[in-house]
Amino acid sequence: MPDPAAPKPGPGRPGSPTGQPATPWALPRVVVAAPGSGHGKTTVATGLLAALRRRGLVVSPHKVGPDYIDPGYHALAAGRPGRNLDPWLVGEERIAPLLRHGASTPTPADVAVVEGVMGLHDGAVGRRGFASTAHVARLIEAPVLLVLDTTAQGRSAAALTLGMAAFDPAVRIGGVILNRVGSPRHERLLRDALAEVGVPVLGAVARATEVAAPSRHLGLVPVAERAPESVAVVDALAELVAATVDLDAVLELAGTAPPLTAPAWDPAVAVGGPTGLRPVVAVAGGPAFTFSYAETTELLVAAGARVAVFDPLHDPALPAGTRAVVIGGGFPEAYAERLAANTSLRAELADFSGPVVAECAGLLYLGRALDRVPMCGRLDLTARMTGRLTLGYRAAVAATDSPLAAAGEAVHGHEFHRTVTDPGHGDRPAWRWDGAAHGFVDDRVHASYLHTHWAGHPETARRLIQAATP
Repeated sequence: MPDPAAPKPGPGRPGSPTGQPATPWALPRVVVAAPGSGHGKTTVATGLLAALRRRGLVVSPHKVGPDYIDPGYHALAAGRPGRNLDPWLVGEERIAPLLRHGASTPTPADVAVVEGVMGLHDGAVGRRGFASTAHVARLIEAPVLLVLDTTAQGRSAAALTLGMAAFDPAVRIGGVILNRVGSPRHERLLRDALAEVGVPVLGAVARATEVAAPSRHLGLVPVAERAPESVAVVDALAELVAATVDLDAVLELAGTAPPLTAPAWDPAVAVGGPTGLRPVVAVAGGPAFTFSYAETTELLVAAGARVAVFDPLHDPALPAGTRAVVIGGGFPEAYAERLAANTSLRAELADFSGPVVAECAGLLYLGRALDRVPMCGRLDLTARMTGRLTLGYRAAVAATDSPLAAAGEAVHGHEFHRTVTDPGHGDRPAWRWDGAAHGFVDDRVHASYLHTHWAGHPETARRLIQAATP
């Protein structure tokens, strides 16, 4: 069932991000899912991407939900941007078009691999599975490859698989990958049990051969922070999956997906074409600011911006001619001392007169201090790490006019952090949700913990460019 609170198609684009019919595309695709978190979805999905690429196939990587870190590993494995598919953030009607866009950019893919989020049927709380992996699998009409952690399980694995499939008959589980198998005898038991319920086993990974990437308080360590080690992890995953998974069977399963009939999402159409303005928009990157969606830059470029990436850890100044700044999420707490040492860039950002949009890590970086380490001082706030994780989808309303949104504008976003700020919001808050104020609007700055996906709110790119050009 559609969620009445979900984002709706934009003006002039009823039900279609392009407004144009599309030629059906027989794109093979498969969704890698699991009964819950921790079963090994990322191991299998990343390994599949890398192993299929080694075969000479062009593979398109995708991730269900608002995750930033897994797509980095996907991108390394596939050799092209990892992209997110999240109905809460962008609206149901954009999921298939965004899949088609990602799978055709920069070149058409031979197969798409979509990693799920949490458990197969887990989605936005209280919304009956909205934005779940199952929801996305239905929207893109893709078969599901279920990854099972078989630790301490025997025939019950078959019952679990049967229950996952029966819970939503519209979701087709086309095969199972057995993970953390204890022994050859254990594997035979599992295969026999799954044969009883008619679900084929397409691979089995033994416990001793599992490969893991280092983790941090918000999940895996991003690829950008540990490039050589990340390459080694992805190579090991490719070898693991190639040795333990029937790749031909996976490709055969992916090929059972029906043709995609939705038109590809087009950033130029989404923003209404170029503004005619050509400001330089500086976008923060580097190891401390790795959380971004590929579509953000695509929308800015489509609206006319000249995007220049800068690294606050190393670059002493903003790119030449910068008229606006975007600072996304990441792990500034892991690099606080190095960020503080770049005093010239901090001073420039403190005095920068153009519009600045900052999300989460960007909010912390613009404050006076993070865990008592000096930051930019653009906003009168301090921040500190806590032991509490703040996580979840948010239905927000802009509380103040800003370069990001007009007061009263409704958006969907998500929070994901273990820090708090003092004060918790400014006199001119950025957003309101759940009856409370959040974030800061100061002069031409919009900063908050809320992450948004600009494909769901493409007018953001045009608004920022217009604010950058007096």
